[in-house]
Amino acid sequence: DGPPLKDDPKFSKYIKMMKMGLPKEAAKHAMVRDQLDPCILDMDPEKSLKSQAKGDDDGPPLKDDPKFSKYIKMMKMGLPKEAAKHAMVRDQLDPCILDMDPEKSLKSQAKGDDDGPPLKD
Repeated sequence: DGPPLKDDPKFSKYIKMMKMGLPKEAAKHAMVRDQLDPCILDMDPEKSLKSQAKGDDDGPPLKDDPKFSKYIKMMKMGLPKEAAKHAMVRDQLDPCILDMDPEKSLKSQAKGDDDGPPLKD
């Protein structure tokens, strides 16, 4: 399965940044700078990347999900991914969803146990 994210040499320095008090957004920016997926910091650092990347596929694929299909369609029509992500932020949705596989459901790609505050609908 691989090491937990906090012990993975590829990601441990970003998790350590947050442990030292750096805001998550700053650590995510450092990951983007280093050409890594910043959404990894939303995952459980105690589990491996592989264990969190797979799962049962239940629910519609993102491209067919009514909540997200319009943003995926924006990109298909030639709009840059960053512009579609901005539209998601404007609509109070998580823009990291556009970094996921549109052929798989959100549930199969999302972190299983959420310990953060509830998000607005």
